[in-house]
Amino acid sequence: MPSRPQRKTGGAPKRRRVDLPRQAALEVLVAVRADDAYTNLVLPATLARHGLSGRDAGFVTELASGTIRRQGTYDAIIAACSDRPLVKVQAKVLDVLRLGTHQLLAMRVPDHAAISATVDLARDRVGAGAAGFVNAVLRKVAAHDLDSWIRRVSTEATFSSVAHSHPAWVVEKLAEALGEAAPTELDALLAADNVSPKVTLVARPGLCERDELVAAGAEELPYSPYAAALDGGNPGEVAAVAEGRAGVQDEGSQLVALGLAQAALGGPDLNWLDLCAGPGGKAALLAALAASRGARVLAVERQPHRAGLVARATAASQAGLRGVLCADGTRPAWPSGYFDRVLVDAPCSGLGALRRRPEARWRRKPSDLEALVPLQQALLDSAIEAVRPGGLVLYATCSPVLAETADVVQTALQRHPEMVLEDLSNSGALAAIPDAAGPLPGTIQLWPHRHGTDAMFLALLRRP
Repeated sequence: MPSRPQRKTGGAPKRRRVDLPRQAALEVLVAVRADDAYTNLVLPATLARHGLSGRDAGFVTELASGTIRRQGTYDAIIAACSDRPLVKVQAKVLDVLRLGTHQLLAMRVPDHAAISATVDLARDRVGAGAAGFVNAVLRKVAAHDLDSWIRRVSTEATFSSVAHSHPAWVVEKLAEALGEAAPTELDALLAADNVSPKVTLVARPGLCERDELVAAGAEELPYSPYAAALDGGNPGEVAAVAEGRAGVQDEGSQLVALGLAQAALGGPDLNWLDLCAGPGGKAALLAALAASRGARVLAVERQPHRAGLVARATAASQAGLRGVLCADGTRPAWPSGYFDRVLVDAPCSGLGALRRRPEARWRRKPSDLEALVPLQQALLDSAIEAVRPGGLVLYATCSPVLAETADVVQTALQRHPEMVLEDLSNSGALAAIPDAAGPLPGTIQLWPHRHGTDAMFLALLRRP
């Protein structure tokens, strides 16, 4: 009589295969948190490494970027569902929980699938204990929708911060910058920071016409005559972008270059200076504009790797480029009073570009301003020393924070009483922008919720 097959006992249960897109999204979160990586840079590399495209790539992009944007909201919800303080939760486990929470509350993923796949991810990447903890927390998260959770975990004082996932100090600074408009516009501004922006292209004049970008599927934008936006996809597949005749650049950044180039100037107009040129988008547009007038731009960047980015960005604009110089803008390597036009696109907190750099809101601290503001002041001082009598200096930041905008300009005017603050609201493309008055007379402040651009600040100074 044949013996019955022996039943297997013991041994580890077979692990379910981890979902690759969720694994890729976790890798993005870990890189941003642990390596100070930028989401918009690490995401394409991660997709390429795993060979993900199409719907899978779209899923990873929304999962990773959306989770990072909404991190503050999700942390408040996870804390309410956890039996331990978040500071006691392993960092990678918290990353997994954030991914699961985003799927449950903000994506069209069925609850059972979101929980099951996220638990598998925790088991594979951390261990069985973590998987049990993740399962317990996510089941509690799934009990309510996002709006209900926000009401449960916020107070009147913390509502804007929790609902729109911004640190409280950032909310305070943005409200201060909005001024009298804050009571009616603050929530709209914070909400705009959480909307993934379109891919904005710039047609570099003399090298590419905007019609070519439109023919490639882009849509004209209202303020910069060179701006067009793609709904999605890889901009590198657009021929003009691949060839350097066009580039990827926010419309607000284009308007900074135009603000300097289009301002009226008497006397010679041959020598332009971009004092903080990295990564090179504004320098490339300035060089293209300069070439049409027989002028040339000297692009200066202190960090060698960023100077390399400037060189690549301006490779197709050589006719309007004097060169790329790796130097410290606060220690001039050029004669005083030499340049006709000078741009200072100063290093800043980046709180005006949170749509494109969602991780910046978690990375920045109030104390960062203590180091940034003196640097901004020193760079503007250097620019003023570099400009000739009758010449122009445009100071810009991708932050609306008053300490980085109005305060820096006012300090410069006190240090250099000969300088005059010009009115940018009547200058070229800037004259067509509604509701863009800045905190000082004649300055410009762009806003995501009003203009669909990054929150760029512009101030124009003239040496009489």
